[in-house]
Amino acid sequence: MNQSETPLLDAVARYHRDDRYGFTPPGHRQGVGVDPRVTDVLGAASFRSDLLASGGMDDRHSSNEYLTRAEQLMASAVGARSAFFSTCGSSLSVKAAMMAVAGNDDGGLLVARDSHKAIVAGLVFSGVRPRWIPPRWDTDHHISHPPSPEQVRRAWDDNPDAAGALIVSPTPYGTCADIAAIADICHERGKPLIVDEAWGAHLPFHDDLPTWAMDAGADICVVSVHKMGAGFEQGSVYHVQGDLVDDRHVALCADLLMTTSPNVLVYAAMDGWRRQMVEQGSELLGAALALARSARREISEIDGLSVLEDELIGAEASKDLDRLQVMIDVSSMGVSGYQCADWLRDTHHLDIGMSDHRRILATFSFADSEATAERLYAALRELSSAAPTFDAPPEMYLPDPNDLSLRSVMLPRDAFFGDTEMVDAKNAPGRIVAEQLTPYPPGIPVAVPGEELTGGVVDYLTTGIAAGMNVPDATDKSLRTFKVVR
Repeated sequence: MNQSETPLLDAVARYHRDDRYGFTPPGHRQGVGVDPRVTDVLGAASFRSDLLASGGMDDRHSSNEYLTRAEQLMASAVGARSAFFSTCGSSLSVKAAMMAVAGNDDGGLLVARDSHKAIVAGLVFSGVRPRWIPPRWDTDHHISHPPSPEQVRRAWDDNPDAAGALIVSPTPYGTCADIAAIADICHERGKPLIVDEAWGAHLPFHDDLPTWAMDAGADICVVSVHKMGAGFEQGSVYHVQGDLVDDRHVALCADLLMTTSPNVLVYAAMDGWRRQMVEQGSELLGAALALARSARREISEIDGLSVLEDELIGAEASKDLDRLQVMIDVSSMGVSGYQCADWLRDTHHLDIGMSDHRRILATFSFADSEATAERLYAALRELSSAAPTFDAPPEMYLPDPNDLSLRSVMLPRDAFFGDTEMVDAKNAPGRIVAEQLTPYPPGIPVAVPGEELTGGVVDYLTTGIAAGMNVPDATDKSLRTFKVVR
């Protein structure tokens, strides 16, 4: 296919060139009706290209197939059989994949327990029974890595009737699974592998990045273009290949969840990004990787900061690492990652991709430059000098892996929609949780509806809140009380 084409982007340009006008949504009429105080901030151009997708940019039958052609170009660019665009983020795309594979299967779905909250939401929405695959737990750094092939094989041995498997790779920390080996294990059983690769949209476009899930044999792969690409927030693509998944059935499942008013800006930006990556991706991402290597050296030389890299790869850790994710340990300065993230935002107007009790994460992209990197280095040097003036962070209880491995008692859907009550934190251990409890970022639930809470998890969350952790999906955000099944 001609990868220099951009069907969606060209269609928006043609709409303007033809001077079309619609007595249809959006009601702002290409920005004419928008309050100038709004366009002064958001820009008039964004509203001018906010068009009705069908019956506007395309005709009411979508006979020009702008979206279909753009999706075909995307699939061709990354070596998938099919690609489908979503304007509702990978949160929608992964739910559609789960429903397509296991939506009517009593055997459930093998699901990595380090999955994003969107996957748990999919379990609640669909009623699919999770057959949890434990992650690999790094007790030294208190983070989880993707499950190993051996863990996936054991999960299949324990649950041979499951409809398929779902893993997350890369994780929000940049660590990656051995997707090829895991895909082989799934395919030995004639079952599909779904990879939530939300953090990996860039992986097909440079050889020095971790292996792209489609190249490794995954059957469905979900990516968020807005995370590591150049799309708007909410831009996502899911890719399909192999003979174990029906492309059209996945699309129909997505249609159940998707808006009937997709944002053309999101579509067109993904179309343009695909062309950019095909034509310039290797060069742009190569420069980004070089910049990230320099950043690792520069940051490692700052007193009190340690950049994690080799520690994250190996037999007890991950198969590979996306080195654009620069994880910085601040614990030797006697402060928390939460404090450092807040200080960088307040004093230097710099936002960090993730923070936890002992780390901050700087995510580099191909849009970064020496100038933006130097801004980060300068801020981190000042952080190193300022850290001794910080208050001592509240002590957090850090549970061991046994505490974090909660027992599943009910289906997530049954617990979430069941008869519930709020109980004091001290009375929560032993009760079945009826809400997601998700430190965010990274967005991995510590407790999933239907699991039995332990004292260790309750202590971890309550002391975490006191130390600066954010748990936005809790009914009681103070976590003085927990929502449990009555």
